Amino acid sequence: MIDNVCVFAGQGAQAPGMGKDLAADPEVAALFGRANAVLGFDIATLCFEGPAEELTKSDICQPAIFTVSVAAFRAFQKRFPSVSFAMAGGLSLGEWTALHVAGVLDFDDALRVLEARGRFMQQACEEQPSGMVSVMGATPEQIAELCGTCGITVANINSDAQIVLSGRKEGVAAAAQAAGEMGLRAIVLNVAGAFHSPLMASARAKLADVLEGIDFKPPQIPVLSNVTGAPHSSDPVEMKAAMLRQVTESVRWADCIKGAVAAGGATFVEFGPGKVLSGLIKRIDKNVATLNVSDVPTLEGIVF
Repeated sequence: MIDNVCVFAGQGAQAPGMGKDLAADPEVAALFGRANAVLGFDIATLCFEGPAEELTKSDICQPAIFTVSVAAFRAFQKRFPSVSFAMAGGLSLGEWTALHVAGVLDFDDALRVLEARGRFMQQACEEQPSGMVSVMGATPEQIAELCGTCGITVANINSDAQIVLSGRKEGVAAAAQAAGEMGLRAIVLNVAGAFHSPLMASARAKLADVLEGIDFKPPQIPVLSNVTGAPHSSDPVEMKAAMLRQVTESVRWADCIKGAVAAGGATFVEFGPGKVLSGLIKRIDKNVATLNVSDVPTLEGIVF
């Protein structure tokens, strides 16, 4: 029986002020201090004070959300030392946080990977104008039609009712218009580019070079893979390959949650800024319990 599953926030959840009250704890403050030292810039102040436009940059946002998510997780462990998790998962960059808490790679290496990953993804965005559009309520056939006619691809399967598509700017605009003509709700997202699509190929190639120097260990608990929706292999080579695929392929978040529930997941605790994952999980399966730890009030409000 799995029961407790920990999940970790992805890019877009960032907000100035995140992690600040958690860092009143000396152990959490030390974590931010360590992140500053590893990254070579003041990630703590950016998290606590912003500015928002700086915090939004991928090479800052990704290690920042990771650090805050780990801080929330460690604060939870300190408050609830007897509570354990039998499975971990995360959305996009959050999958790296899940790998860290599962013992696959250490804190310093995860920070270095995410700073590089964010930088490479931003560079890929600048190579050609691209973007993403969220489509609600579409059937698989409608999604296939939008992708085929507009030359775009599926980036995120967030739930059965919410699919995010990625592609060149003109394709995204065409898909938003076509979706509206189908009677669907479509929102062009305010993102830098076409994440989780073939347009991120250059970022994937550069990240492959970085991962060659990173030590992966077998996970201590199963970690859900975004690209398969199933738990990662315990083979470090296969895990690295899956994490590279994640840069250019669809994030199957709905499959991850359905798989966790099928394995016995009943309570999902989201760590990091925002409550996006909790909302998505409830849409995927309304029968599970969801909790969120993003700051001191949410931590103190949890009863286990």
